[in-house]
Amino acid sequence: MRVEKKDQTEYIIKETAKNLFFKEGKFNATTQEIADAAGVNRTLINYYFRSRNNLFNIVFEEAKRMEVAKTNSIMFSEDDFKTKISHFIDHSIQMNFEYPYLETYLVSQINQGTNFRREYVDDHAKAFYANVEQAMEQGLIERMEPVQFLLNMISLINFPMAIRPLLQLNLKISDTEYKRILKERKEIIIQTLFKK
Repeated sequence: MRVEKKDQTEYIIKETAKNLFFKEGKFNATTQEIADAAGVNRTLINYYFRSRNNLFNIVFEEAKRMEVAKTNSIMFSEDDFKTKISHFIDHSIQMNFEYPYLETYLVSQINQGTNFRREYVDDHAKAFYANVEQAMEQGLIERMEPVQFLLNMISLINFPMAIRPLLQLNLKISDTEYKRILKERKEIIIQTLFKK
């Protein structure tokens, strides 16, 4: 019974930190803010995670796992290239609905010196670039350096998500309306990236 309670409290603290960082964009949340949001005493964070930094590292690893899962939706799919990209867009938009600040959080942590080098990233990049080259040979996409295709794809997907708070504030767009706009972007992105 005690183990279950411990596991449950530890889970609540970790999920609360994730929500504060990834859903609300509060990257500098203090342990007191996390404890208050989780409905626990602040000393429990040190009890379960030993330190604020250890909790933050655990949450960062969780963010990395989520990002890797998204990348793997392209890398290990048996679908044709255009379908892979379509699924990747779906996955990215869905993840953004759930965690609108995840990408920004990862970039902010990398800018602060946190290591985000993934194993096998070179092999994944080579495989993706080979898919891009094949799509160019088939006339599906314009000829370009494969990294340019990757940058175009990431920019078209992530930039509207990264600047969401600024756009919503300045253009007076509600959350519901912005979600509709993002959903419609999938076809626009596909049409922009692919010739046919």
